[in-house]
Amino acid sequence: MEEQIEKVDNVEVSEEETEAVETTEKTSRPAKPRNNNRGEKRQPRQPRQPRQPKLYEEDVISIGRVTKVTKGGRHFRFSAVVVVGDRKGKVGLGTGKANEVPDAIKKATQAATKNVISVALVDNRTIPHEAIGVEGASKIMLKPAAKGTGVKAGGPVRKVLEMAGINDILSKSQGSNTKINMAYATLKALKAQKSVEEVARLRGKKVEDLI
Repeated sequence: MEEQIEKVDNVEVSEEETEAVETTEKTSRPAKPRNNNRGEKRQPRQPRQPRQPKLYEEDVISIGRVTKVTKGGRHFRFSAVVVVGDRKGKVGLGTGKANEVPDAIKKATQAATKNVISVALVDNRTIPHEAIGVEGASKIMLKPAAKGTGVKAGGPVRKVLEMAGINDILSKSQGSNTKINMAYATLKALKAQKSVEEVARLRGKKVEDLI
């Protein structure tokens, strides 16, 4: 008996069967390996560096509030005066303004650090000679004192002297008692101090001759 082979053309396939076949082909394909190497290798994390200690100590002399009146209302800002020093003969003053108190203190500290001066000290405790500093209507007189006298000053004058590392001194304030002017007058008096070596060099003499 001869076998009859039937040829089937134009077979209709439903959409569900087509989707099932495509899904099977996709799942049967091998997944491509991910290329994690992007040409550069990840560098190891560097250890955190320890914070460097501050070069100078800081102390806030005064904080003021400034009000600006405009059509839109009142705008408040803050001003700060800060003194910095190492208590070893270096001291500086600075001012700063900002919308917040911490920002104003930070600005004042940065300004004071840039304006640090060196003060001539005797035995690292007092000043060499008497001096007067004037700023505005404030007048500050500084006078050296014997060992054990202490810092005879108050307010901003005391803060500036302590940051400079002075332990024995006499002071007198005249005129206005505005804190910022008193602080700058004290700084001018300290800046005018000259050691014995400097005076001998200016006069062209030896230190023994002056002593």
